[in-house]
Parts: sequence; structure tokens; C-alpha cells
Amino acid sequence: MTHEEILVKLRQKFGEVFTTSEFRDNRRIIVPAEHIYAVLEFLKEQCGFDMLAELGGADYLQYPNAQDRYGVWYVLVNTTTGIRLIVKTFANDPEPTLPSVFPLWKGADWMEREVYDMYGVIFDGHPDLRRILMPDEFTAFPLRKDYPMRGRGERHNFPVITRPES
Repeated sequence: MTHEEILVKLRQKFGEVFTTSEFRDNRRIIVPAEHIYAVLEFLKEQCGFDMLAELGGADYLQYPNAQDRYGVWYVLVNTTTGIRLIVKTFANDPEPTLPSVFPLWKGADWMEREVYDMYGVIFDGHPDLRRILMPDEFTAFPLRKDYPMRGRGERHNFPVITRPES
């Protein structure tokens, strides 16, 4: 199945609910947040995208012409054909929330936790959404564009970890 055939199947199922773009041979579809789970489920079950290769995020605060604050992308791979497809969606403050894709791809577990930990995007339905990189006591999201480059002086709140001398 080619990218064009996949787009035809998606349009037959969902209509014109999404837009497409291409850059440097990366095919992308941009899907509104309210349709993201259904589109991803369809791509997995009807188009053979059996692998979630990457799930990442970005903060578009102060980007020119940006209408949404947070972007989240899913890089899907059909391991039989080798076709890759990037599916992108957006979330906004005050509580940026998207449905968890953990039920579709178990590998989304830690990837969703990382996006949550760095940007504060909540993945509704995730079985264990908690910090994965930052300490539990950390209250901010360090990859947000409004987070100060030198932090907010949080270091004094955390215990010092010492290593035994060898």
C-alpha cells in the first residue's frame, strides 16, 4: 500500500478531517485532537502500521502564525512494507490533554511519559502517567518555552546524590 492509497482510505473513512504536508520525503498528516485516536487506530488496524517508532512533542509558544501551543507527533511504521507516516496533532493550555495510545502500541508507555514530563501534555487513559526524567518533586515542565533557561532555582529542593569513592 502506497502513501496515496493510505490517504484515499483515510478520506473514505474520515472525510476531510485532516490535512497533509510533505517535507524532505517525510509524509505527514495533521489531525485535530478530537480525531487523533480514531485515526491512529485506523492506521494500525486497517493500514498495517504496526510499530510506533517515535512519539515526541514541541512547544510552539511565540512561533509565527502558530495557532496551538503544543504539538505532538507519532511516527508510524508498517514493518511489512517499510512505509513511514508522521501523524501530528495539537493541544493547548490550561490543561493540554490528548488520548493515550498505549492501548494501541505498548511502546507508547515511556514516550508519553517523557512528553508529559517535559511539556506537561496529559495523556488521558495512560496506565502510569508520572515523571520519568525529572524528580517527582519537580513542579515545572522544563522544555516549555516559558521556562527560564537557567531554571527557577529548584536545585536546593532536591537531595544531593553522592557517589562512593572507588
